[in-house]
Amino acid sequence: MPIEGFVPHPPEVAARWRELGYWQDRTLFEEYAERFSRYASRTALVGEEGDSLTYRDLETRATRLARNLYDLGLRPLDRVIIQLPNVPELMVLYLALQRIGAIPLMALQSHRYMEISQFTANSGAVAIATPVGYRSFSYLEMVTRITHEQDSLRWGLVLGRIPVGTEGPFVDLQDLEERPPSTTVTDLDALELDPDEPAVLQLSGGTTGVPKLIPRTHNDYALNSRLAVAATEVRPDDALLVVLPAAHNLPLACPGMQGFLFSGARAVMSRSARPEHVFALVQEHAITHIHVVPALLIAWLNSGSASDYDLSSVRIIQSGGQRLQPKVREATVRLFPNCTVQENFGMSEGVLMFVRLGDPEDVWRETCGRPVCPHDEVRLVDDEDREVPAGNVGEMICRGPYTIRGYFRADEHNARAFTKDGFYRSGDLMRLHPSGNYIVAGRKKDLINRGGEKISAEEVENLILSHPSVMNVACVPVPDERLGERMCACVILQDSAELDFDGLVQHLMSKEIAKFKLPERLEIFEDFPLSGFGKVSKKDLVNMVADRDAQMARP
Repeated sequence: MPIEGFVPHPPEVAARWRELGYWQDRTLFEEYAERFSRYASRTALVGEEGDSLTYRDLETRATRLARNLYDLGLRPLDRVIIQLPNVPELMVLYLALQRIGAIPLMALQSHRYMEISQFTANSGAVAIATPVGYRSFSYLEMVTRITHEQDSLRWGLVLGRIPVGTEGPFVDLQDLEERPPSTTVTDLDALELDPDEPAVLQLSGGTTGVPKLIPRTHNDYALNSRLAVAATEVRPDDALLVVLPAAHNLPLACPGMQGFLFSGARAVMSRSARPEHVFALVQEHAITHIHVVPALLIAWLNSGSASDYDLSSVRIIQSGGQRLQPKVREATVRLFPNCTVQENFGMSEGVLMFVRLGDPEDVWRETCGRPVCPHDEVRLVDDEDREVPAGNVGEMICRGPYTIRGYFRADEHNARAFTKDGFYRSGDLMRLHPSGNYIVAGRKKDLINRGGEKISAEEVENLILSHPSVMNVACVPVPDERLGERMCACVILQDSAELDFDGLVQHLMSKEIAKFKLPERLEIFEDFPLSGFGKVSKKDLVNMVADRDAQMARP
């Protein structure tokens, strides 16, 4: 019986994935164990403090921790929230939980009480792994509070020394790993784990409300990483710099640390995204791959310190989260002289699209890629679920061997988010490029309703990005009594550049777009607020525009 609240692939569909060789019926730890044996003496993980773990070290530490976690009381299918920074201990704990079949829920270090308490309630988590604190924030106080409110929560697994006198169900992770376990490796081997059960709970990237829980099984998550490895051409001597929060699907498994460890390669974990820190790590460790979001890449380009470092080892910079403007890509190649900027479109729910390294220049310039698996089914549909003609914009819906069939414990939401035949409604608007790749045209929910005319914010943003004075842009709705909403273009300018509203309108008119799509307001910003997922937070941006209006209205 599947775990309560988990929606599996139908039996006949699962049988097809096995027949095609996609699902290999091994747990994630079994996938790792094969690499631990094959690459035992190779470096697997490097921490910011220079601490280095071989594949053999990683297996030894993860297995020892797993034995002690089992002694503590953790069992297969127990949910454990991981809220740790980019340190090797995160991966050690992740693997230890896989060893006993417990399910890590990958939260962000920036999540606070509201999110973590709801993750605990929605998942029935029995433990939360956190640091002691960060700056003025106490994770211990947060966990204590949730423990008093949630009956399921039994332990706080703490990275760092717990202050003397601290009350609560806390266990020092280092002490736990080092104590002599009573559970044996044979005991762990005897556990009956099902590769069709969830191995990981990822978080949805929704812009409203608390993220939904995304159950990725052992079978589908291993496939996810294998396919991403092939698309990004990871080699055994390669090195990944993990600078985005490691809990994210992209740096964890697309191909991420998981894909690099599947390949005998190594991952270098950084807690800082500061340009000088990143550049120094690239030089020291001969980094070949980096996952980024555009906002982070733009910050590196503007730092002015890159010339002090040797960045020639970087071969692929993998950009996701939002469309990367061509001039940023061109500047990146100048900064990292031997790299290719590989755009991808992905979702924690499943389907991954990559521009392939052999695609022609116009495909690189215009598209976000195509699915990594030949049996990914992608359809572009209108509001009635009818497929749109080729070249027209429609909502992307998808299903396949590594795409979920439902969120965890979310029956009501699943009824809206999935079609009756199992396609996931992504909410992303796309159109098909003649090459077979896809072009992102915006979000179905990222629409501005101007008097009944629906305007895709991303369509207008892409046109504004072509203005030479513009570094970044986000178009947001502002309330209007007559039309309901009007569009405000929020812009970050290039250094020393200028742009006024009339100049913006003239630029857009030169693109011959319908007049109803023109922004009716321009606001200049130094930087944009970002969500925990590294994307521009349009909700916060709308509030900032409203605050400016309120200040202007004061006498």
